[in-house]
Amino acid sequence: MTGDGTLDAGNTTATTPSGRPSWVNKAIIGAVALVALIVAYLILAAFLPRWWSIRVANLSDQAFSKGIFWGLVFGTVCTLVPLLLFTAAWRVRKKRGGKVTAIVAIVLAVAVAAPNLLTLSIVLGSNNAAHAGERTLDTEAPGFRGATVLGAMIAVVLFTALVYFVVRSRRRRAQKRIAAANPAPQV
Repeated sequence: MTGDGTLDAGNTTATTPSGRPSWVNKAIIGAVALVALIVAYLILAAFLPRWWSIRVANLSDQAFSKGIFWGLVFGTVCTLVPLLLFTAAWRVRKKRGGKVTAIVAIVLAVAVAAPNLLTLSIVLGSNNAAHAGERTLDTEAPGFRGATVLGAMIAVVLFTALVYFVVRSRRRRAQKRIAAANPAPQV
């Protein structure tokens, strides 16, 4: 834009009031966001495994029975509910308003799966926080990790059985509708 308010035909890049091209500002914002994400990841990676192991230790109270119980509860619920939410998201994705519903269902699924993901970060993690979490779970929440895996396997079996029965009942209903629409000829 020239001083008199008309457009300069030779200048094709948009500039901001600071005089920089707009892509430079976008690149700066992107770099700052990336650095913020990396810093947040590092802070959370050092904090969350320790925090989660202490929460589980408080629930278990150094008892095998409580550790196993809570492991089964978290493993089953925090696996089965996300699987159901992911299935619901998949089913509604192409319907009217389905994209928003699917996104909400996926966010909820990840939130519900967070306890299992935190336990997995302790088991598979190689940083100091994961090792501290392992020690806490070993001493103050015995049986929790194994029971969580068993609960997750139970949830997968339940989900598979549920899908099997739902698909089977839909096929039977469809076959009944076809049979009702095409009556058998009288002999």
